[in-house]
Amino acid sequence: MKVKVINQSKHALPSYETSASAGLDVRANIDAPVELKPLERALIKTGIFLEIPEGYECQVRPRSGLAYKNGITVLNSPGTIDADYRGEVGVILINLSNEPFVVNDGERVAQLVFAEFKQAQWVQADVLSDTERGEGGFGSTGVK
Repeated sequence: MKVKVINQSKHALPSYETSASAGLDVRANIDAPVELKPLERALIKTGIFLEIPEGYECQVRPRSGLAYKNGITVLNSPGTIDADYRGEVGVILINLSNEPFVVNDGERVAQLVFAEFKQAQWVQADVLSDTERGEGGFGSTGVK
C-alpha cells in the first residue's frame, strides 16, 4: 500500500524498526521539551501529514518500551486517523506513572499501524441469533 506523506518535521519519516514490524515509529516534533506530570496528558505534534487510501485507517498505538519503562501511553489507544483527515498527526500521551516524564524533540512517542476496514450497514432487527455465550460479557467467560 502506498501512502502519500508530507514531512514538515525536523526528523526522518517514520520507519519500521525491523523487517517484520507492523508499526512505524513516529517522533515528537516539538520546539521545547514537554514535561508530563503524573496523570497529566499532552498533545504531541509530529510534523507528519498523511493521505491514507480510502478503506484504510491509520491507528496510533503506544510504544511498549515507553509504557513498560516509564508508564507513558497513548490516551485514546488506539487512536484512529481517518482516510479523509489531512491535518498534522498528533499523539495524545498520558503519564500513568508516579514520576514526571519529559518528552524531548525527536523522541519516538508512538507507532502507526495501517489497517483495512469495512464500513457497516445497519440492518434493523427485532431478534438476534442465539449463541452459546448469549448476553454474557465483562468477564463472563471466566478468569482462566
